[in-house]
Amino acid sequence: MKTTAPSLRLLGAAALLVPVLTAQAADLNKINTLTQTDFRLLSEDLGAALSYKGLVPAESLGITGFDIGVAATGTSLQHRDILAKAANGSTVPKTLPVTTVRVVKGLPFNIDIGAAVGTVPGTDLRVSGAELRWAILPGSTLMPAIALRGGVSYASGVDQLKLRTTSLDLSISKGFLMFTPYAGVGIVKVASQAKTVDGQVPTATQKESFDESKVFAGVNLNLGLVNIAVEGDKTGDASSYGLKLGFRF
Repeated sequence: MKTTAPSLRLLGAAALLVPVLTAQAADLNKINTLTQTDFRLLSEDLGAALSYKGLVPAESLGITGFDIGVAATGTSLQHRDILAKAANGSTVPKTLPVTTVRVVKGLPFNIDIGAAVGTVPGTDLRVSGAELRWAILPGSTLMPAIALRGGVSYASGVDQLKLRTTSLDLSISKGFLMFTPYAGVGIVKVASQAKTVDGQVPTATQKESFDESKVFAGVNLNLGLVNIAVEGDKTGDASSYGLKLGFRF
């Protein structure tokens, strides 16, 4: 079985994340100085980068199944200058990296649950998230799997920022030998707030709450001893690529 052209493009894009992970950003300790407009643009970028990304096909793992791995995603910043302001003028990368440890467990009735915890290398920004996914159609030799997933993620580690994303998406996948291509569409809701720290009231006093559309596609490659997943994602105007290595059984 040969990989498709989109799969090869995803693999190549994901490989670019290796040098990205060596890039150093800076601590976000000047969020309180941003204008309301700047804070909204920062929230759009961070919402896209930190929102929950499954990196799994639609098919259910089954009651005995697990998907365990480590992942790296990189999100192309649309407002890099705003992130630099929030980082007190420090140089920030064009692509914001996020590294995570992830686990998904199969449950009865074609339901899977998952969780991920991670960090933005070079910063004090942390992220945690979870998903609940139901394979409406579990899939078979002839039929694809279709799944509905709800996800949530939280940012932490930055005293001046409170950020949460919730998401809902619908995905489809079909296995061919060791390859399982998948794709999906959804919506991400971002809720953010600049926080008062040590009596310093932020310039952006209003909470931000908005929706962003989401489309994604990827391929899962199960080689038995190792499982590889690559995924491309566009949330709002920001594009992301992800690579996950681990075990799926």
